[in-house]
Amino acid sequence: MFIEPSIKGERRGWIEVICGSMFSGKTEELIRRLKRAKIGNLKVGIFKPAIDTRYDEIKIISHDENFIHSTPIDNSQTILLLAQNVDVIGLDEAQFFDDEITRVCDELALRGTRVIVAGLDMDFQGRPFGQMPFLMARAEYVTKLHAICVRCGNIASFSYRIIPNEEQFMLGAKNAYEARCRNCFELET
Repeated sequence: MFIEPSIKGERRGWIEVICGSMFSGKTEELIRRLKRAKIGNLKVGIFKPAIDTRYDEIKIISHDENFIHSTPIDNSQTILLLAQNVDVIGLDEAQFFDDEITRVCDELALRGTRVIVAGLDMDFQGRPFGQMPFLMARAEYVTKLHAICVRCGNIASFSYRIIPNEEQFMLGAKNAYEARCRNCFELET
């Protein structure tokens, strides 16, 4: 699907971003792309923020319970050290990485690495989330996925927080968030 031509036999890297709301299938799509890279005998490095312990401390697990093993990290610079001689890098929950993640992804792509990033494009208030807008701007490919609104059944692109908490960074799943369309999201914000 994403094939970049080489110049003089040189391996070329790029950045792919998978974004959308909660329950839109971002992690599922990340896992699918990473498993396909492994089938192609590519060397794959998979990372997630260490703070994401919702389902497992090490595995990246989708809401549908598909999983892939990863390395939890506290600092995005660590990826550069651990990603030597890797063909494909997968990053989940990119909105939780530090401010250096965009520069790290750029550097990896310049090294010839395919970088696949998944994350929320907006927070629970509908604002751009973390470094995701910067990653999307630097990416060669952006895939925006949508969920289904739990209120009306229309296409959903917003993550509505159903429990009281004003912190931007709050881990949670079905117990804390709902997918909402634009109209149903605006009715309650």
